Amino acid sequence: MVFAVLCVVELIGVATGRHAVEWVAKPLLAPLLAAHLWRLTGTRHAYVLTGLLLAAAGDIALLIPGTPAFGTGLALFLGAQLCWITAFLRAGALGHLRTRRAVCAAYLAVWAAAVAALAPTLGPALGSAVAIYALALLTMALTARVLGPKALWGGLVFVASDSLIGLGAAGLDFPGRSTLCMTTYIAALALLVTAFTTHPTRAMAQPQHKEPPAAFGRGLSPSVGADGFEPPTSCL
Repeated sequence: MVFAVLCVVELIGVATGRHAVEWVAKPLLAPLLAAHLWRLTGTRHAYVLTGLLLAAAGDIALLIPGTPAFGTGLALFLGAQLCWITAFLRAGALGHLRTRRAVCAAYLAVWAAAVAALAPTLGPALGSAVAIYALALLTMALTARVLGPKALWGGLVFVASDSLIGLGAAGLDFPGRSTLCMTTYIAALALLVTAFTTHPTRAMAQPQHKEPPAAFGRGLSPSVGADGFEPPTSCL
């Protein structure tokens, strides 16, 4: 409920251009999702939790105008993507993708096309940084497939959201871009966290108990034979 209210407040702040409102709501979005994940799963998904905290720090950095702040935010979100990639790899993403080479090639082609399109407008330094981040972002979206549809869509929506940021950084703006960017960002985070809270965990192997000998299988004591005869304990 609190998260939903903050989402509405944040979107109102973005849509109306009220920067002070964004400062109130945006830094709390990822931490609230982290608290929700921790409450349901504890520290089982430590990499996801770390990624959410890095995303929160990145959100704060991106609220500050200027290229240095943008670069800091990009670095923090790069760390978040690497944490989430690690979480998906630990969930078995590598094995999942071994038989899906065409999908991997498609994601790589999207990355190459996006970098080629944005590079001329971003310049060498920023263009290289964005290319590195975009590769991590698409890798996250690709590995997210291992947890099913929610994570799959979470990764794709995250790509869409950050693509809108890239368009803004390249000076290719349009009405409603910021609101759409924030809406997709919130949806992506919620989908990814939900995927981890609902994904079934591997059952722990139960210890194997050795079956007792057949002679002792009907409640007889070890000193009683299968025919009910109790051997003497002495020669007397």
